[in-house]
Amino acid sequence: MTNFNNKHKSLQKAQQFWHTELVKSGVDYHQAAKVAEILAEKKPDELLTEDEIRLTKEVCAAWLRQRHRLASISQALE
Repeated sequence: MTNFNNKHKSLQKAQQFWHTELVKSGVDYHQAAKVAEILAEKKPDELLTEDEIRLTKEVCAAWLRQRHRLASISQALE
């Protein structure tokens, strides 16, 4: 039972991390929650639906664009 509780807490922490990162980058709250769940569970593509794969790719691309944007702004300010 302890192993299950530890795994559950670890999964929750990972979901919270990804959700926070995605929302900070401007991703819709509910989309970020769904993708955070997928990322935290580390599901292989074979177990995901087409919609889950599409959403994850879209959200991660938006996150990456925002990270690149912020990096370029930081460089310009230095």
